[in-house]
Amino acid sequence: MKTKPSAARPWRRAVTPIVLFCLAALVGVTGCGSDNEYNPPGANARVGQVLIRYAHLAQPPDGPWEKGDDVPFYTWLFNQGQTSDRLLGAETTVAGAVDIVNADGAVRGPVTLPPGKLVELEKGSVHLMLRGLRQQIRGGDFVWITLRFERAGEIALQVHSQIPTYVDDDVTDVPGLTSPSPE
Repeated sequence: MKTKPSAARPWRRAVTPIVLFCLAALVGVTGCGSDNEYNPPGANARVGQVLIRYAHLAQPPDGPWEKGDDVPFYTWLFNQGQTSDRLLGAETTVAGAVDIVNADGAVRGPVTLPPGKLVELEKGSVHLMLRGLRQQIRGGDFVWITLRFERAGEIALQVHSQIPTYVDDDVTDVPGLTSPSPE
């Protein structure tokens, strides 16, 4: 017995290419199935085989960072090379010094970057500390910091001070709204 072709088949033939095109476009936009990298907020860079991600100053706790303050600097480092590298230190013109410190703020030596490993320099662990600010820095301000690596070399980054998320009713005049540091 011979069956009649379904009336839906011509419709499917017309719609299928459109659906496939839309799916392909969606994958391209979202980055699924592609080599696109995720770029978190903060300064992102590469020097030699070292990827630098989310480089930023900690948000000011109660208003801007003031002259003389010590300011935490956080970043993620990933060594794509075949051999270890080390973060030797950093410098900036906005502070007297930049130290590599433990979670408790005690100065320590260089940070080893093993190949293929993510090293997170963040709150509660090893990180960088700008010592003795030479100027006021508000949330959202940018400063230049140069990172020095043993193998990868040096790189200057323009990094921002995170915008505070605390509530300051006096600045916003609206209870419960967050605001950046007062001017």
